[in-house]
Amino acid sequence: MSNRIFQGAKRLELVQFSSIRTMLDKVAAMRAQGISVTALSAGEPNFNTPERIKQETIRAIEENYTHYGSNRGLPLLREIMVRQIHERYHISYDPGTEIAFMTGGAEALNNAILAAVDNGDEVIVLTPAFVSYKNIVHMSGARCVELPLRPENDFQICIEDIEQAITPRTRMIIMNNPNNPTGAVYKKETLARLADLIKEYDLLLLSDEMYADLVYEGEFISMITFPGMKEHTILINGFSKTYAMTGWRLGYVLADQRIMTNIMKVHQYSSTCSATFIQVGMAAAMEDARTKREVTQMIDEFRGRRELLLTLLDQAEYIRYVRPQGAFYCLLDVSQTGLTGEQFADRLLDEYHVAVVPAIGLGTGDACRDFIRISFAASREDIKRGLAAIEELAVQCASSRSVL
Repeated sequence: MSNRIFQGAKRLELVQFSSIRTMLDKVAAMRAQGISVTALSAGEPNFNTPERIKQETIRAIEENYTHYGSNRGLPLLREIMVRQIHERYHISYDPGTEIAFMTGGAEALNNAILAAVDNGDEVIVLTPAFVSYKNIVHMSGARCVELPLRPENDFQICIEDIEQAITPRTRMIIMNNPNNPTGAVYKKETLARLADLIKEYDLLLLSDEMYADLVYEGEFISMITFPGMKEHTILINGFSKTYAMTGWRLGYVLADQRIMTNIMKVHQYSSTCSATFIQVGMAAAMEDARTKREVTQMIDEFRGRRELLLTLLDQAEYIRYVRPQGAFYCLLDVSQTGLTGEQFADRLLDEYHVAVVPAIGLGTGDACRDFIRISFAASREDIKRGLAAIEELAVQCASSRSVL
């Protein structure tokens, strides 16, 4: 037997396994061996899904909402979300043609990119960035142009760098705001200039706004609020982070109907439709006062955990960081230890049983080689325990380095 059948599709040659999932698998394997691991690696709230959402979803199953639904999603849920978008941003979308619910933000990203870009196109990805972006671009056959954002600039966008990266082949720019993994929240004046640039060069923007409700400093501005940007923007969002529903897999896409037509083609032949009973439960519960109260309490707790994290980091002698403004991540620069981010993460897990994500998989080469990503979606106890281990390892490595 030849090896030809095992080679796989050539379009997957540049696609890498997620560094985040790799770390989660390591943690799971250690725990299966009875090893206690403090995980600051997962972008997952350690809260339970709001009670009313669970109750209404159970009710939906009992009432047999277990059959196929519309490709675009439950009509009532589409209407609710479009209304909420209008109330928040004063931008109107047609619930019949310009919104679709999908199996989490991951499928939404996949479908949007595959529907919009083609072989030979170029896609600018602002990095550090969520791992899915560049890998889906590779799967599409397009060329991924990674544009590093600089830590000395607090990982804010540099419009001049973006304009220099644009070529006649540029089709799309991918942006995550607030950003995973940096926690950056982009400034309104910068986003206004970006909007002008996108319109000038007639580009598409994929705006991943999954963390839009998790902002602690500054102001979140959606790109669709700038004049003319609804037609140029594919907006991705979902319920995983804000509602602690990572395992439920419910996300959505908003786009001009002329763009949405192709997105629906991909969606129809990938997952067909999101789970009907989840959509029914969400439509019945998401605007309930108790649900809103639980979400608010969770966000307030994230704010408190962030302050705890920053207090601990300010006391760490050999760790530098850029202050996160949103989401629930922070990038730590461990270069003073003499280790790369990957080496530091490996030793931290092996010697201290604390899991973080090496940032090398989240950005362009050397730009992220000295960073690790930590999540403060974990409990306060885990944050304290994890930061103590990070500081101890940093001191140990830096001291050994100074002796040499």
